[in-house]
Amino acid sequence: MNEQQRHTTRQNSAVTVIGLGPMGQAMARVLLAAGHQVTVWNRTASRADGLVAFGATRAATPGEAVGASDLVILSLTDYRAMYDVLGGATASLAGRTLVNLSSDTPDRTREAATWAEGYGAAFLAGGVMVPAPMVGTVASSVYYSGPAEAMERHRAALTLLGTPKHLGEDPGLAQMMYQAQLTVFLSTLSALMHATAMLGTAGMKAEETLRELLPFVDSIGAIHRAGEETPGAALDAGEHPGTLSTVTMMGATADHIVETSTSLGLDLALPLAVRAHYRRAIEDGHGGDNWTRIIDGIREPR
Repeated sequence: MNEQQRHTTRQNSAVTVIGLGPMGQAMARVLLAAGHQVTVWNRTASRADGLVAFGATRAATPGEAVGASDLVILSLTDYRAMYDVLGGATASLAGRTLVNLSSDTPDRTREAATWAEGYGAAFLAGGVMVPAPMVGTVASSVYYSGPAEAMERHRAALTLLGTPKHLGEDPGLAQMMYQAQLTVFLSTLSALMHATAMLGTAGMKAEETLRELLPFVDSIGAIHRAGEETPGAALDAGEHPGTLSTVTMMGATADHIVETSTSLGLDLALPLAVRAHYRRAIEDGHGGDNWTRIIDGIREPR
């Protein structure tokens, strides 16, 4: 190995993690366990104590943290926090790759990419699709978007956090995918709690309820993959064949859920929102179409 190769290896082995909540802590530990030189910084310095004991280097300032590595991973509350933390360290950004794994909107993510690039840094946006304890496991995956060259340069280190899925150059795309995934996740969690409350009025314990409901959640993807209808391909083609589950049929079920929830004295926010999708499609004359027709009203709300 020549001197240039040794220099490149040293650069690639150094990683900075800024933000040491549960996710930042998990990522730093995975990188340390893999043999990377990890520098950490957190506003509350004591959060770095355990990582320092594990082999990390504690930076005194954000500027020192950024300057320690070519790859700088941010795990913060939102993008506003990035400006708060790095606003005084912009002189250190040139030549670095910032990987922001914080949650925010796609538009704010694009603005952040422009801001970082203005100081000479490459910017990758990302979304980690597992909770902190699963980071670095075979179940972990992370969506990224931004410059492909920066992604490839740091792919080895980023792969340690979870299977990397690069969606393209648009820095807002990974954030949008993250939000889309969490739309499904959070809506499902609310539905599970609504269903648990519903069955609880009949005396069923939550432990028993969730034992029945959670496998059904797991089966939804399998049901669509095994069925005659292929929602994704049909949606792309603008087709909504009502051969199995029509808007009218699903809308009737949505009506019954609202009626039942009303009679039980439960909050109606979720069932009313779902019913509104089907009522809109029926009003627009699409009762005989597949349930996927509700996407029209979501795309173009009145």
